Amino acid sequence: MIVAGLDGSDSSWRATAYAAGLARRQNATLAIAYIQPVLGAATALAGAAVEETTQEIAEELLAAVREAEHRLRDVWRVEWRFLTVRGDPYQGLARLADELRADAVVVGASEQAGHRVIGSVAVRLVKAGRWPVTVVP
Repeated sequence: MIVAGLDGSDSSWRATAYAAGLARRQNATLAIAYIQPVLGAATALAGAAVEETTQEIAEELLAAVREAEHRLRDVWRVEWRFLTVRGDPYQGLARLADELRADAVVVGASEQAGHRVIGSVAVRLVKAGRWPVTVVP
């Protein structure tokens, strides 16, 4: 079981592609995970709209993955599933990786400058030390 974090960023798409290749070579199942962000206090009033937007993002990501699978079906096949949960990206990915008994976790490198100070999801996953983690630039 290979878990790939997908949030729609370029690096997360590259990580998902890398994870798909890894799953194909290892004859493993690929779990593509989108963690829907939780509302902060500042956005609590717009709760329903934000929740609807994150669900739309999940649906768009799933549609894009299905399209990619369709385009590549004659080249290679990978057994995959798309999972989405609400929460903190690190905690969501860690929980899914534990529940699925992941053999590896693949994520994209953070594209946000602030993560150099507070730590990115990738760094937190590596520091957890519970699974092999590959960070794709």
